[in-house]
Amino acid sequence: MKKKIFYIIFDNLKTLIGALIIAILIRSLLFQPFYIPSSSMEPTLLVGDRIFVSKYTYGYSKHSFPFSPNFSKKRFFSKLPERGDLVVFKTPADNRTDYIKRLIGMPGDTIQFVNGNLLINNQKIPREEVESTEIIRCGKFKLETKSFIETLPNGAKYLTVYKKRGSLQNTKKFKVPPDHFFLMGDNRDCSKDSRYLDSVGYVRNLNLVGEAQLIFFSNDTNISSLLKFWNLVNSFRFERLFKVL
Repeated sequence: MKKKIFYIIFDNLKTLIGALIIAILIRSLLFQPFYIPSSSMEPTLLVGDRIFVSKYTYGYSKHSFPFSPNFSKKRFFSKLPERGDLVVFKTPADNRTDYIKRLIGMPGDTIQFVNGNLLINNQKIPREEVESTEIIRCGKFKLETKSFIETLPNGAKYLTVYKKRGSLQNTKKFKVPPDHFFLMGDNRDCSKDSRYLDSVGYVRNLNLVGEAQLIFFSNDTNISSLLKFWNLVNSFRFERLFKVL
């Protein structure tokens, strides 16, 4: 009887360990889910969005795996990201916190804001103002913003917003180091990103985790959290279900 119980427990443990190994491999090599906790990427990504990030797009590094084990300082099967990509990365400040921003500058680029316009390599990035009914947030506050479609040098287009009053106008010129990238939030006046050299700054290729590709679930946390499941129908954003990014 004791042997039978032992074999049952052993078989269950094998199943659990096997399932855990498969889950870790999928999470590390293929796709990893992430939760959006801040408004820095509005209106592209909203607080409460759950997204899938592909881990293979840029190759693999120590940050592809849970707890970022320090087994190598190299990137394997490396592929350069492209301007306009939605990139998840480990912040240079601690190499642990996950951020998501849009890739604006490549290695060697110069980035600057002049009179409110984005310049890459001294060339003003074309932008077209568009009407938008989006309510843009910055933490607990709502912002009055202007919305623009910006077009990067490689043709990538995306929607970005700037405050109507008090928007960032001018910055120093940022020179992106070799093997680093410059990333910014689409909610330009409510994003801690590569413009803040003391906290984020330039992001190393090694720190890239993956590319955001799909919203698989979204609920407005200002209305209800997942714990209040009885009110989930009122907070669930049906229009964002399985939205490709």
